[in-house]
Amino acid sequence: MKGSTHLAIGTAVGLAGIVYQGAYEPGQAAWLLSVAAFSSLSPDLDAPSMLTRKLTAASRFIRGLVVWAGTASLIVALAAYASNRLVYPELVTAAVALILLGLIARQGVIRNALVSGIGACLLYTGVDGGVNWLAGLGLFVVIAPWLKHRGLTHTVWAMAGWGYIAWELERELQLPGIMWVAIAAYASHLLADTLTPQGVRWLYPLWRKAWKL
Repeated sequence: MKGSTHLAIGTAVGLAGIVYQGAYEPGQAAWLLSVAAFSSLSPDLDAPSMLTRKLTAASRFIRGLVVWAGTASLIVALAAYASNRLVYPELVTAAVALILLGLIARQGVIRNALVSGIGACLLYTGVDGGVNWLAGLGLFVVIAPWLKHRGLTHTVWAMAGWGYIAWELERELQLPGIMWVAIAAYASHLLADTLTPQGVRWLYPLWRKAWKL
């Protein structure tokens, strides 16, 4: 299902949470809406999605840059040999290594590394500052990109973990409703994907069968 659809459903969950909690104060309403929107998209951190669209484009650019840098270095090395019969082993080695790295490295691997890098920064900041919800979010973001699409991030276990992260955020902000809005928005993503032909393996890896409607 499209990210825009998940986002629309998550936004609706956030609005329902605002009404249910009577959270009409702008700051609290903004938090509930933001948490719901982000939670509705977060299961898809295991694949290119709305949350990582810019990083996917950046990974494409980085891969191309590495290949061109290697090619340019090789051209310089060949030109130096052709004009003065000079050989620069370090330059040739670097050129070949860059070209091979660019050709071998898949775009998805670079994208995953960029996402995990952001997660690592969040994790470090959370641990260093004793902010549990930020550390939990960072750990989720570090791991999720490397998981199979519609695997562990699309399970009740991940939803429970996400609820714990949101509970820690709720405790820190002292804003009631954040945990349940986050869980509901996360669940809305799984429910929406259950309506697709591929379905969702809610109890993976204990039960590998996908549930489909």
